[in-house]
Amino acid sequence: MHNEPELAAEGAPAPERPHPLQGLARVLAAIGTVWIFLMMMMVVADVVGRNFLNTPITGVAEFAARSVASIVFLQLAAAICSGRMTRSDFLLRLIGARSITALRVLEIGNALLGALLFVALAFIAWPEFTQAWSGNEFFGVQGVYTVPTWPFRALIVAGSVVAAAAYLLQMPSLWRHAGEFGEPS
Repeated sequence: MHNEPELAAEGAPAPERPHPLQGLARVLAAIGTVWIFLMMMMVVADVVGRNFLNTPITGVAEFAARSVASIVFLQLAAAICSGRMTRSDFLLRLIGARSITALRVLEIGNALLGALLFVALAFIAWPEFTQAWSGNEFFGVQGVYTVPTWPFRALIVAGSVVAAAAYLLQMPSLWRHAGEFGEPS
């Protein structure tokens, strides 16, 4: 019948497994998306309060500024797992048409460089996180509002670690599927 799923032809390759971190990456991206929505609602409420009620919400601009980096690092792993990190692949297509091995080496090199970059970011951000944690570092206006900085710094460290792991765990799939542009498995 027309509505029944087609069975795979015999000898057809089994479908690839999803990226090992896909589930975690989607959860982190969903948290980042909800955070964007809530931040957007806070900004709208602040604008309405400021312009129509003459009562702005204190600290919205500062909180939004701190949130941007945290949201980006929450969503990095999802971009890596789904093959949507920004890059130009026109040169890779040309190289892949001439040598699939060269393309594989470039893809693995890109993933390795990405992993190393995010490991370096985690190491750079770690002392700032521990200092914010141990020193009770806050931002805001004392007596009006204060927010601890350690959760924002922790998200940068955690996001970097998960992004590095996503790149590393993507390498076998990149090797197997070099030349297939789009979403890696």
